[in-house]
Amino acid sequence: MAEEHRCQAPRLCANNCGFFGSQATQDLCSKCYRDLQLEEHQSSTAMLAFNQSLVATSSSPSPSSSVSTTTDPVSPAVVVAVNQQDESQAKAKANRCVACRRRVGLTGFECRCGMTFCGSHRYPEQHGCTFDFKGMGRDQIARANPVVKAQKLDMI
Repeated sequence: MAEEHRCQAPRLCANNCGFFGSQATQDLCSKCYRDLQLEEHQSSTAMLAFNQSLVATSSSPSPSSSVSTTTDPVSPAVVVAVNQQDESQAKAKANRCVACRRRVGLTGFECRCGMTFCGSHRYPEQHGCTFDFKGMGRDQIARANPVVKAQKLDMI
């Protein structure tokens, strides 16, 4: 079988790029085959994202229907203004230390409790962190080391 493989004449790439192709790469050279795989991956990723966005928009209620069905006299403009205010507050919190309100900019430290802190309050002891580090450690150890028990033998 190895002799048969040697006797075959080399085939040029199917894209006519001048290099030799092989059956393993669909008669393409390695560069053209890599480009083909990359295009297929990108198109499948784009199609998956498109399908997920369609599912998300069809499953969530439309804003006009949720506003029109409520009996509150709140106008949609007020709802939009409140949402914009919440977003602006979230951006402001990300730029300042929660403990001392010092501007942190790009050097802010995000804690596991979800807050942003400056360099002096970045440690959990400094800002009174509410995150359960011991519980997280226990969970990680439990997941990494499952209990292994042998099957019991029947007594003779």
